[in-house]
Amino acid sequence: MNPSRISARKRERPPAHSDARPAMAPGELGVGLGHASQQGPRPRNEDFVGAAAPEGEELAAKGVLLAVADGVGGHAHGREAAEQTVRSLLADYYATPQTWGVEKSVEAVLGAVNRWLLGQSAKSRDYAGMATTLTAVVLRGRRYHVAHVGDSRAYRWRDGQLLRLTEDHTWEHPEFDNVLRRAIGLEARLLVDHDDGELAAGDRFVLLTDGVWNTLGDAAVAAVLQSHADPQAAAEALTLDALRRGATDNATALVADVEGLPPDTWRDRLADSRRLPLPPRLKPGQTIDGLRVEALLNESRVTLLYRVTRLADMQALVMKTLRADADAEAASALVREEWLARRVPGRGFPRVFDHPQRDHLYYLMSWHEGETLKAGLGRGHRLAPHELVVIGTALLKLVGMLHRLGIVHRDVKPDNVHIDRRGELRLLDLGVAASDAEDLAEINNPGTPSYMAPELFAGGAANESSDLYACGVTLYELLTRKYPYGEIEPFQHPRFGAPVPPTRYRPDTPAWLEAVLLKACAREPSDRFENAEEFLLALGRGASRPLANRRSLPLVERNPRLALKLVAAASLLLNLVLLFVLSRY
Repeated sequence: MNPSRISARKRERPPAHSDARPAMAPGELGVGLGHASQQGPRPRNEDFVGAAAPEGEELAAKGVLLAVADGVGGHAHGREAAEQTVRSLLADYYATPQTWGVEKSVEAVLGAVNRWLLGQSAKSRDYAGMATTLTAVVLRGRRYHVAHVGDSRAYRWRDGQLLRLTEDHTWEHPEFDNVLRRAIGLEARLLVDHDDGELAAGDRFVLLTDGVWNTLGDAAVAAVLQSHADPQAAAEALTLDALRRGATDNATALVADVEGLPPDTWRDRLADSRRLPLPPRLKPGQTIDGLRVEALLNESRVTLLYRVTRLADMQALVMKTLRADADAEAASALVREEWLARRVPGRGFPRVFDHPQRDHLYYLMSWHEGETLKAGLGRGHRLAPHELVVIGTALLKLVGMLHRLGIVHRDVKPDNVHIDRRGELRLLDLGVAASDAEDLAEINNPGTPSYMAPELFAGGAANESSDLYACGVTLYELLTRKYPYGEIEPFQHPRFGAPVPPTRYRPDTPAWLEAVLLKACAREPSDRFENAEEFLLALGRGASRPLANRRSLPLVERNPRLALKLVAAASLLLNLVLLFVLSRY
């Protein structure tokens, strides 16, 4: 990643304008940039301004980043704090996974910067109080996202109207209205304001430090923007006008004009794929797009999986496509699945292959000899507890990897866990996975009922906790061939009591392993493992540091329906005995 950048310290004379971005490619987000920074009457310039505009896929995935920072006034290292914050954001935002949303990526970077500034302050008296404001805007696809701490400001100019997008984090008391209550490096708990909205062609975004907006006021800012069409000229005019009107602080402005919008984000990203026809139903021996079909591996209600050979290099691959009667939403889901699959690490997941000859709607994955865990259960394989720990460890590492990428799998089950001939485990099928970076429609309810967490049946959203619950049910089934709450049929609305202890079906289950599985499959999310790492730790510690055994629940809590039946039967029996006794007299 090497996005072009504007990142200049404030100077008394603004730098000559040079567009930070090459000519806009058709169908891409186009942004014109201008920036200026003036030292003013201050002895030094403590502001820092920067922007990054990548190209191609990185532009689509991460967008254009704009940022201004104003070092805490009067501090010897205010400018260093501002510069470090902006430079870190420009570099590290683009290093976060593409599957992360903008807010998550920005929060991760600014949290690290905040800790670094606090660490510097703790090292030496000279650095104590080293802090900065920050206002950043990300223009991505057809939306903008604002992240803000302090009293710099972001505005949007649209159709002759100026809209302020940020709130000043200063104390409301008149005597302290210039004192910051929030800044990066000020305190350990960093609170960042986030906001977002739709972009429109012709939008202008303006980022200003308080030396500009506090001197000019919104009306004068709007007048400058109205009279200067060029972003560089507008940025220079804003800072120079602030100085002419008696600004007593540094003056910095960054102006970004939205010159063109990409197609409508995800839906338009699908446009090319939607124009591709679905392949006909294929039989072994048939050839399509330079691929020879070897076998039909799986057929579901919507999708088809074929094992194919690419004739150009005779490589064995898997083709995933749709049935001929699939609708547009299914096509969208297939393209989304390919997009996600390209962004997960190759090891532990099928690798996606490019195929320039593709003239139909499908995608290609690596082929691995072996079988799914469900197939192993089907042929009668019985797992020992120590084998379950090995499988569980590998599975949880992969699920944890997805969660760190901001992806929730939503359909973890033995059918989607594959072990190859070398014993390497892979997690399959991202067809209903949810990514933090995209707002995507589903083609059906996510997950398979018997592996879905109880809260999902009540309308809750799938998340990391429901993924870990599915992992727990998967391991429970591999050990016992049963489900902790019994099998749940589609469209059934189950009532959850307490999970059945695995020792009911496998008396040889160690007590520590039973405690781990029961915690993983707990009815309430708060009773489960918080994350994959905690689940992994419990498996790894095993009998050496077992979890506290869950108390034995009374029958009325474990199975209230059975308890009621037993009470009714006992009552009936007691009545019969009384009737018999009374009939003797």
